Amino acid sequence: MREAVIVSTARTGLAKSVRGGFNMTHGAVLGGHAIANAIARARIDAGEVEDVYMGCAQPEGATGMNIARLSAVRAGCPVATGGVTINRFCSSGLQAIAMAAQQIMTQGTPVAVGGGLESISLVQMGGMNTNRITEEGLMATKPALWMSMIETAEIVADRYKVSRESQDRFALESQRRTAEAQKTGRFDDEIVPLATKMKTVDRATGAESVVDCVVSRDECNRPDTTYEGLAALKPVLMGGMKVREGKYITAGNASQFSDGASACVLMDSKTAEQKGLEPLGVFRGFAVCGCEPEEMGIGPVFAVPRLLSRHGLKADDIDLWELNEAFACQTLYCMERIGIPHAKLNVDGGAISIGHPYGMSGARMTGHILLAGRRQKMKYGVVTMCIGGGMGAAGLFEFLH
Repeated sequence: MREAVIVSTARTGLAKSVRGGFNMTHGAVLGGHAIANAIARARIDAGEVEDVYMGCAQPEGATGMNIARLSAVRAGCPVATGGVTINRFCSSGLQAIAMAAQQIMTQGTPVAVGGGLESISLVQMGGMNTNRITEEGLMATKPALWMSMIETAEIVADRYKVSRESQDRFALESQRRTAEAQKTGRFDDEIVPLATKMKTVDRATGAESVVDCVVSRDECNRPDTTYEGLAALKPVLMGGMKVREGKYITAGNASQFSDGASACVLMDSKTAEQKGLEPLGVFRGFAVCGCEPEEMGIGPVFAVPRLLSRHGLKADDIDLWELNEAFACQTLYCMERIGIPHAKLNVDGGAISIGHPYGMSGARMTGHILLAGRRQKMKYGVVTMCIGGGMGAAGLFEFLH
């Protein structure tokens, strides 16, 4: 069987949804920017890319269009390059990379792009999200399929006895790690600045204006975070509409709404060798597993063992882990159940401190773990996350250096 390698990665910075630099930027612009720069970093011609796989959890943001196709064209790919949009919610970006790799391995595709994007500002916060429309039959049998993510996180925290203090301390460490990574430039090899326009609102008058801006770094990190400040936050419903006494999830120990895009160029290992390219790593495998929708956050507990067993590996064999920090409570529980040392997990912080554009995160995490594994001369990395609706996904990568 052919071997699929990742030869480059590129992404935008992550901008705060609604209030950040991408609050007016179309998803195709985000996706096109990431794809174009990943192709440039791979030192190939855009016409060599046979197909583009882009994850997007809320693809209705492209007004019904195939956002992967739009992004490919926006990136400068010729019309002969295909594009397919993939939605496995928070695993969409990782799923896209897996599908690109599998097409190379089994169908002879020489070069493909896998990545993800999300504009929470324009879709979820802009009124185009249709995910809340229910169906009578499923509501009668599995109503938790429509349960909000924050509600499922509360169930996980309560059911598995994950204390509020442990969640806040984990969130604090995530903020600290990201601040240190930004300070030392460990995201610099990933991010390509994007010039765009953003809407600003004067808090005193409410007047709106449009200004030029450049998103050149992740905007969400709060390096001045303290444990005392996190502990003082009140648990709230999504959007902060109602304080909920006796609950766990706050704005400080949950992932942050953000916008952005990330892309990787993948190719057959022999093609890379012929071109004289030095891959970042090899795609080794991907697995998913479902779980009860009401505790969707524990999905990695089921997906990771399935992935590792298929490759004759144990948790101790993995050098680096990226586990999406949808909520601190589910991350802590998954760490404990899988047996992941905190020192090997999200070494530069995660979604709590970096941000979480749903369909993009898996691609961002993949690019990051590949660069980190190469720098540290490690062998194996796993990217994993929970998924809305009750699933877990996990991808295995071997680093090359």
